[in-house]
Amino acid sequence: MGSVLGPGPVAVLTGAGISTDSGIPDYRGPDSPPRNPMTYQQFVGDSGFRRHYWARNHVGWRHMQETEPNTGHRALAALEEAGVVAGVITQNVDTLHEVAGSKQVIDLHGRYDRVLCLACGRTISREHLAQRLTELNPGYDADVSDIEIAPDADAVIAATADFQVADCEYCGGMLKPDIVYFGENVPKPRVQEAYRLVDAASSLLVAGSSLSVLSGLRFVRHAAKQAKPIVILNRGATRGDDLATLKIDAGCSPVLEALAATYSRSERGVAGERLVS
Repeated sequence: MGSVLGPGPVAVLTGAGISTDSGIPDYRGPDSPPRNPMTYQQFVGDSGFRRHYWARNHVGWRHMQETEPNTGHRALAALEEAGVVAGVITQNVDTLHEVAGSKQVIDLHGRYDRVLCLACGRTISREHLAQRLTELNPGYDADVSDIEIAPDADAVIAATADFQVADCEYCGGMLKPDIVYFGENVPKPRVQEAYRLVDAASSLLVAGSSLSVLSGLRFVRHAAKQAKPIVILNRGATRGDDLATLKIDAGCSPVLEALAATYSRSERGVAGERLVS
């Protein structure tokens, strides 16, 4: 893989598959159950959908908060520190790249740990909102040991009709997680920043993404138009496979860990190339 990517700088695009080893489920992995994520239109247009979302999120976000980076996250951080990886564009909202030590991270779809007011634009922490929701719903999340955790700080809970939702404490407006929903556009400045990262890179590595949605696939297409080497590391097929210089059907953690170790050995002169396959 390293011989295809070259010495760098490498732009990295990650998806849910890089975080499954941290205990966060993905949407479209080979072993994932069918999922029906809430759309932006449902969230903003229906108070019942909104209540259902916050009830599930009130439980699920704590699981996300307790997760730790895995060896795949740490390998990318080590490769960035070594000057091989220029930065990471992640479709995940779990913040695990930053926790692992990556510095140049573009959170394409937002972050689970922030909440926005759609009226006044104020940003608050999810921890602060959790305190308010707990006061409104005492005991609601007391025993969640047997509840299924879903992607994006969600939890599978059916009985949500009595959950009390909190509005913005400053203006009374609607609160929404700082997450790009299905049916919602990624902010243009964020997209342009990601394009610039790909433009400045000599190659692109995709790790743990099926590229099923355009928000990630567009960067693969962009790199392909520039005739840059593209390596796709993912369990199962992706929509970008026909554009890949190399496709590796495997889990992210062991492969990325091996890549980082190989680079470290090559720096010590064990291998004759900077990155070897």
